[in-house]
Amino acid sequence: MAVTWVLVADSSRARIFSKNGSGGYREVAGFIHPESRMHDQQLTSDLPGTAAGHAGSERHALGEKTPPKRHEAVTFSKQVTSHLEHARTSRAFDKLAVIAPPSFLGMLREQYSQPLAGMVKQEVTKNIVQLAPRELMPHLPSRL
Repeated sequence: MAVTWVLVADSSRARIFSKNGSGGYREVAGFIHPESRMHDQQLTSDLPGTAAGHAGSERHALGEKTPPKRHEAVTFSKQVTSHLEHARTSRAFDKLAVIAPPSFLGMLREQYSQPLAGMVKQEVTKNIVQLAPRELMPHLPSRL
């Protein structure tokens, strides 16, 4: 019997559900990335400083140009995708549905291997990861 997983995620939390034979779901994994919820100031307190431009009136940041919150979201998308990739190679699931806000869904897509991308059968652009399990169930795919 084919095993279907559903990933429900945003930039700071991810939950993976497995569809059981009766059509219900059970949570099989969860991840939290608190750094994605921090304010930029908290994330940048120990970044490189700034340097004055040649005219002295401009200031330029030294080092990374990716906004800190985006960097943390990309880091988390890599962590989640790494888990999915390991589960794929272990044959833990056969089909995958992904429910995530558009920006995070795009980050996840960038991390998929070609075989993992081929297992994604449905995508939904919603941010519902914070819902309680009974509130979440109506949003999960009934058939895949």
